Amino acid sequence: MEAAELLRTTSLPARSFYAQPTVQVARALLGTALLHQTPDGLLAGRIVETEAYLAEGDLAAHSSAGPTRRNGVVFGPPGHAYVFTIYGMHCCLNVAVEPDGTAGCVLIRALEPLCGIAAMRAFRPGAPRRAGLANGPGKLTRALGIGMRHNGADLLASPLSIRRFATAASIPIQSSPRIGISKSKELVLRFFIAHNECVSRR
Repeated sequence: MEAAELLRTTSLPARSFYAQPTVQVARALLGTALLHQTPDGLLAGRIVETEAYLAEGDLAAHSSAGPTRRNGVVFGPPGHAYVFTIYGMHCCLNVAVEPDGTAGCVLIRALEPLCGIAAMRAFRPGAPRRAGLANGPGKLTRALGIGMRHNGADLLASPLSIRRFATAASIPIQSSPRIGISKSKELVLRFFIAHNECVSRR
């Protein structure tokens, strides 16, 4: 998809879109487009997999022990990027949701590449095929050039954004427990587009 077409057929949601309950936003983000406007062009993909991290009763959420310097973004206004690293090397992109002061967030787990695919391949030269460019939280941030500098970025007013398509078909959504966690792992808070080849694990 060309950058101009993607921008023409999508629009930014209102701030209130992110101020909804965490699970509702996690499901609503499926099928939307994650965009990163870089000096070399637009990199974008359709969100095909998310995970919800709840404000209460969720020991896997970074916010479960209260606000810290690290997790402060998720306690702030909705619609901001919360970026952290795992294993000291892989960045993960989350979206702060719920009203200001309530610490819900949604992890973006996988994308279906749409725009700037050549640049994504340059960022991830080892990816064997298009479906494997961004089919995991660390893979997608690398493919789109997203890093710790984006922590706290306003998704409504920065080069990093999420946009909704003007017209979209009904999306078949499946759910499962979240991946790669040791606490609250019984909670069914992972959501993905059924039968999409870019989902991290089907």
